[in-house]
Amino acid sequence: MVAIDVLWSQNKDRLSNQPMPFISVKTNITDVQTPNGLLKKLSAALATATGKPESYVMTLLDSGVPMTFAGSEEPCAYVEVKSIGALTPPAMSDQFCELIKSSLGIPKDRIYIGFDDVNASNWGWNGRTFG
Repeated sequence: MVAIDVLWSQNKDRLSNQPMPFISVKTNITDVQTPNGLLKKLSAALATATGKPESYVMTLLDSGVPMTFAGSEEPCAYVEVKSIGALTPPAMSDQFCELIKSSLGIPKDRIYIGFDDVNASNWGWNGRTFG
């Protein structure tokens, strides 16, 4: 535990300034052909969009989720993007909708995206928070 405390104290300022981006995709599509490929594309895209190293990005894909959009069970997705700063929702919305459309075939008008600029004190990692 002492080694972790030392690493944390040496890197706290650097880590506290990183947005620690996270993207989660939930979809009712049951058979995602290349889930790891999609996760890697999402990771790279989020790193680029936030201007932060990909080594800080976390991705999640939850397929086969029972869900509807506009009263229909046709393919749809809900995406969450969370970060400590560095969010640009207008640009990111089109970018991620296009990526999901091209990867999963879900029309852009059947994708909702929620953006959450998280306070550093509400984001935890390694047993601590960033604020």
